[in-house]
Amino acid sequence: MPRILVIDDQAHVRAAIFLTLQANGFEVVGVSSGAAGLKEFEESPFDLAIVDIFMPGLDGTKIIKMLRERVPNLPVVAMSGVPLKVSGRTALDFLPLAPDFANVSCLKKPFRPAELLQAIQDASAIAA
Repeated sequence: MPRILVIDDQAHVRAAIFLTLQANGFEVVGVSSGAAGLKEFEESPFDLAIVDIFMPGLDGTKIIKMLRERVPNLPVVAMSGVPLKVSGRTALDFLPLAPDFANVSCLKKPFRPAELLQAIQDASAIAA
């Protein structure tokens, strides 16, 4: 059973992800901060990480870099729903342009369960 680490400061988002993934046969560990996510990652192995980009403390880009320092080919799904100023675009629109994040799957909030599962599939394929 694949293990997935979910790092998001919004409890309702973590709960929705947890329920969707658990119903689809994944083992899920959810945490509310980057620091807690890094601690979980150090304590046990994960097959994939789902990381919110905008969080207090350590933001998602820093967390992704730190996770990838430990496991370079770790499949990662980056999430965001925060619009950037008046453009209506999110950080996810620009993330693939950064060399360190070109191989990260992006998922825009809000999302449907099928979109979450597709993002996980995409992240796993990119990392393979």
